[in-house]
Amino acid sequence: MPPSQMQSYIPPAEQDLGGQDYMYSQCNGRKKALLIGINYTGTSSVLQGCQNDVKQMKQFIQQHYRYEDGDVVMLTDEPHRQLNEQPTRANIIWGMQWLVRNAEPNDSLFFHFSGHGGVTEDLDGDEAGGFDQVIYPVDYAAAGHIVDDEMHDIMVSGVYPGKPLPPGCRLTAIFDSCHSGTALDLPFIYSTEGKIKNGARLLGKQNAARELSRYTKSSPADVISWSACKDSQKSVDTMVDGQATGVMSWAFMKSLSHNPQQSYQQLLVSIRALLKQKYSQRPQLSSSHPMNMDILFIV
Repeated sequence: MPPSQMQSYIPPAEQDLGGQDYMYSQCNGRKKALLIGINYTGTSSVLQGCQNDVKQMKQFIQQHYRYEDGDVVMLTDEPHRQLNEQPTRANIIWGMQWLVRNAEPNDSLFFHFSGHGGVTEDLDGDEAGGFDQVIYPVDYAAAGHIVDDEMHDIMVSGVYPGKPLPPGCRLTAIFDSCHSGTALDLPFIYSTEGKIKNGARLLGKQNAARELSRYTKSSPADVISWSACKDSQKSVDTMVDGQATGVMSWAFMKSLSHNPQQSYQQLLVSIRALLKQKYSQRPQLSSSHPMNMDILFIV
C-alpha cells in the first residue's frame, strides 16, 4: 500500500526555498466518478467506440473498485440522454466541478474522457512543445474546446471551485483521445523503466517550460493521469468482441482484469505491451508529484 505520511519534493530551482509536500491516497474514503463518452454522431468527425468505453468503464469500476450508481455521473451524446446528461462544454465543466467539490483526504475521484482530442497554441509558457492539449465537447463548434490548463485549474489546483484538492485525495484520470499525453497538465511523466522523463534533451524555452510546469502544476494531492498516447500522437478505436472501443480504455481494463495487483510501473508496461504489436501510439503516465513506481496501483 502507499505510505500514509506526508512526502516532500524540492524542485531544483527551489533548493533554498523549501519544497512541495504531498501525500499518497489510501483510496478508502468517498468515491465519485465522471465518465464522458462522445461519438459526435451526425458530424463529419464521428467516432464509434466512445459511448461504449464509458459504459464498460462504469461496469469495471463498480466491479473492481466498489463505485455505486450514485457515485457516477455519465455524459454521453446518445439520443435518449436528457440535456443535462449531454457532454456539452457547460455540462463537462459542471461535471468536473462536481467531481472535486468537497473532496477530502483519501477520497478516490475518477475521471474518464473518451472522444476527440487536439492541440492549440500554448499561451502561458508551460508546455515544452509549445502547444496546449485540448478535449472537444459535443458542441465544440459553437462553444469551443476545453484546454488542459482549464482542466487542471478545475480538477487539481481548484482555481474555479475555490479549493485545491487536499493532500491524500486521489484523482485518477484516463484520457482516451488524440494528443492526450499531458492532457491534465501534470508535470511528472514516467517511462516504463519507472523513471521521470526529465527533459534532458530539451533546450532553451522547452526546458524552461518544463521547469515552469513543475513549479506551478505540482499538487499536495495524489493526482494520476493515464493517457492514450504522446502529445504528438493520435489514438485509435478498435473492435473487441464485435464492439467498437478505444484501445486505451480497452487496454486499461484488460490489464487490470487479468492482474488487479500491479504496481504503477507494471501497469504501464502491461498497457503498452497490449498495444505494441498492432498500434503505434504509446500510452503515457503522468502525476502531480514524484512517484514510487513500485507501489501498488489502487483506485
